[in-house]
Amino acid sequence: MLAFYKKPLHAASMVILYLVFSGFALNANAQSGGSSTSVTGTVVDSTGAVVPKATVEIQNPVSGFSRTTSTDGAGRFTVPNVPFNPYHLTVSASGFGAYAQDIDVRSVVPVSLKITLQVKASSETVTVEAAAEDLLENTPTFHVDVDRGLFDKVPLESQSSEVSSLVTLATPGIAADSNGLFHGLGDHAENSFSVDGQPITDQQSKVFSNQIPLDSVESMEVISGAPPAEFGGKTSVVIDVTTRSGQGVTTPHGTITTSYGSFGTSNVAANLAYGGAKWGNFISLSGLNSGRFLDPPEFVVIHDKGNEENGFDRLDFQLTSKDSIHLNLGFTRSWFQTPNSYDSQLATPWSGVVVDNGGLDPNGNVVGPADQRSQIKTFNIAPTWTRVLSNTTVFTLGAFVRRDGYNYYPSANPFADLGAPGLQSETVSQRRTLTNAGLRTNISYVKGINNLKAGVTYEQTFLNETDPFGLVDPTLNAPCLDANGAPVFVGNPGVNDPSLCPTATTTDQTLYPAPFTANADFNSLLGCYDLTRPTPSANDLCPAAVSGLYTFNGHTDVKELALFLQDTITKGNWNFNLGIRGDFYNGLTTHREAEPRLGVAYNIKRTNTVLRISYARTMETPFNENLVLSNEGCGNPVLNPLLVCSGSSITPFSPGWRNEFHAGLQQAFGRYLVFSGEYIWKYTHNAYDFSVLGATPITFPIEWDRSKIPGYAGRVSVPNLHGFTALMVFSSVAARFFNPQIGGAGAVPSAPGPFRIDHDEKFNLTFHTQYQPWKVGPWFGFNWRYDSGLVAGPAPCAGGQDCANGPAGTDTVVDTSGLSADQQFESGLFCGSVRPTAPTPANPLGTSLSSGLGPNLCPASQYGSSLLQIPAPGTEDDDHNPPRIAPRHLFDVAIGDDNLFHGDKYKWGAQVSVINLTNKYALYNFLSTFSGTHYVSPRTVTAELSFHF
Repeated sequence: MLAFYKKPLHAASMVILYLVFSGFALNANAQSGGSSTSVTGTVVDSTGAVVPKATVEIQNPVSGFSRTTSTDGAGRFTVPNVPFNPYHLTVSASGFGAYAQDIDVRSVVPVSLKITLQVKASSETVTVEAAAEDLLENTPTFHVDVDRGLFDKVPLESQSSEVSSLVTLATPGIAADSNGLFHGLGDHAENSFSVDGQPITDQQSKVFSNQIPLDSVESMEVISGAPPAEFGGKTSVVIDVTTRSGQGVTTPHGTITTSYGSFGTSNVAANLAYGGAKWGNFISLSGLNSGRFLDPPEFVVIHDKGNEENGFDRLDFQLTSKDSIHLNLGFTRSWFQTPNSYDSQLATPWSGVVVDNGGLDPNGNVVGPADQRSQIKTFNIAPTWTRVLSNTTVFTLGAFVRRDGYNYYPSANPFADLGAPGLQSETVSQRRTLTNAGLRTNISYVKGINNLKAGVTYEQTFLNETDPFGLVDPTLNAPCLDANGAPVFVGNPGVNDPSLCPTATTTDQTLYPAPFTANADFNSLLGCYDLTRPTPSANDLCPAAVSGLYTFNGHTDVKELALFLQDTITKGNWNFNLGIRGDFYNGLTTHREAEPRLGVAYNIKRTNTVLRISYARTMETPFNENLVLSNEGCGNPVLNPLLVCSGSSITPFSPGWRNEFHAGLQQAFGRYLVFSGEYIWKYTHNAYDFSVLGATPITFPIEWDRSKIPGYAGRVSVPNLHGFTALMVFSSVAARFFNPQIGGAGAVPSAPGPFRIDHDEKFNLTFHTQYQPWKVGPWFGFNWRYDSGLVAGPAPCAGGQDCANGPAGTDTVVDTSGLSADQQFESGLFCGSVRPTAPTPANPLGTSLSSGLGPNLCPASQYGSSLLQIPAPGTEDDDHNPPRIAPRHLFDVAIGDDNLFHGDKYKWGAQVSVINLTNKYALYNFLSTFSGTHYVSPRTVTAELSFHF
């Protein structure tokens, strides 16, 4: 490990070469590697004679995994692609007594069994049932296992990010957010995917990247406890995915599905699995079109169309008895509009340009509503070679290349992009690519009490950022001030020289009272890119060849190297997970971190209880999306004033480090109920968050001094009981971050103390149940999701430690002038019986009040919100009592039948699902620093027809 820190690339090369040559030197039976392996065996009778046509079944009653196969003429059987987990195995054959045993699949080393059946007496009846201990996992790592048998019938809110929706519903510690984003254990996007062993640590919501289709997923293990040493990067939640395989599917099987529902949403999908004993192919194709692709800032849908085309292919080849190759291929394209608010739909009535010119821009063109759009293309290829060195040792070598290409297109008329006061003041486009390429290799060894794994991963991430923009708000960088000292747009066309202000005029003196004076804070360089003013002539203020738009170009190459060694030791009732990981990060800065991992579990078999504690040291790396812009923005003279920087120096990121502690237990109650719970405490130095340029789509990482995130999470599940299954997950997570900001663009918040970021939620709960009383017949699925509400953005309040919205900071009057009438409507604000109304909320609160206070002022005793929890007067505190989204209960149902006509080889299925059954009117977030305002989906009905063969 010392050599790693001195010469990391040389050390990695030596380890990889050693493992490769070792792989060629040794021999054994081959099996595809990743996050699964095969279970093989031979079934014989008491005399040693083989037993053909015996039925072999392995199942995990908690995850829902269940696979059945039969022995061949030589008594052999193989169950391929079995995810890591404990399983209950049963064997039955005519004339023999039933056989059962527990097996533990925890490594890519294949599990090989020899099973002996005993002859059954003629009057003997043997019944094999799962016991309470089959519900327990004696492991220190808190996690959730989800198999297709569980999630096939879960009503999911988002068809374009179904994997995220499933993780949110099935995993404790997850706070639901808009657009397929979820917050794992209080962090922003500190989540990673491992798809058949390929690490993916970049953001996976709808507005950043395209996810793999849920149709391609065989099972998932979602790790929210202290991660084992093999996982690094973003580890608050690790989603370990095993994809579907066609190996062993000697008769082609597949499904064709089509659906249509609310908002004109239509979907067509098909998958096919086919293969033999030594090869297999699984392919999944789908296309989606929707009138509500993203979660909009209004409950109604305005300008929200989108589509997505998705393809996934997995190929497996067993080249020899020792070697196998596994290849994942994927391509996804999504195109979608940025949803409009009423503000952005109404020809931007906030600009003096528009008001003065009757809805026309400075060039005499009709402004019209905002028309912003995005396109994301994602490509992925990941080959893996596996060589079994012996019956205890397996070597794996994999490569991967994943590329996200993100393009954002502004409105054709740039002035249509102008938002309400305090929101978007720029027209922006964006062309950004993120290419992640790397090699990974590991060797697994299982013998006796040890399950060893050692590995190396080297990856490079190539980032390219191009961001052209120009100002469309004439008051953002106004050369002139009016008689009240407010920014003013004067002249026709507008002036761009402060010295002309005393003699300038405006066509509306009621809006801008004269006389006009020069603005001492006017930025002459930024004025070169102000589209509300005439194109600058050749002068000393502006660079040569100014076209009206400024373009930021950024590029960097982030290199990361990781080495790990871990051992899972099982001794009696004890289970120890010991590991060490070394990470070297070389991006815009460099950082090295040694990361010990430790976990201990003890199984109290008498009471069916597993106690566990764990610790992990992890390195926290910055987000890659717009990393260069955030790093260099404050040192850029054009970007600096737009990012509200407190200085003019570059603010580089330094990777952080985290200490996290977990303590919990798992308890089985009989054979049909199991509880798993965990207390979590995470302390991070250099903690990452996300910010945004104004209200534009340019989001970027930032870094705070530290964070403290305590919380708890739990899961209760009922395995299949006569066709009934149930799952409940719940959690409470506090996300406390501390000033100052130490990295990335932007300024330190005005509040000096700690604050809660908008991932903090006091409590959430999801209850899911499925019921299918007959193996062939209708089924029913139901979700209940409760969220107590994330921390909200700046909601007007009265008094308090960090609230001064009333006159002179009093706690008797609330001033809502910081919000437009539409934003007041979006937040559900009211003043007595008065509230803004849709569809054109043009009058702010206080306009028609009898209190006589005037527009935007409301007595605190009459002030409130139906969609937010606003602190009582004088009690608001950004740390202990911030504004929050109001609690919400959401209900989803699905009813279906997978075999309508009771076919054998060919089956027709149908289902109807309803999301937000009660049509709950509620918010995900309000004026979030990262993503703005978004409503939950209204009632959505979808009908689906499927054909299985």
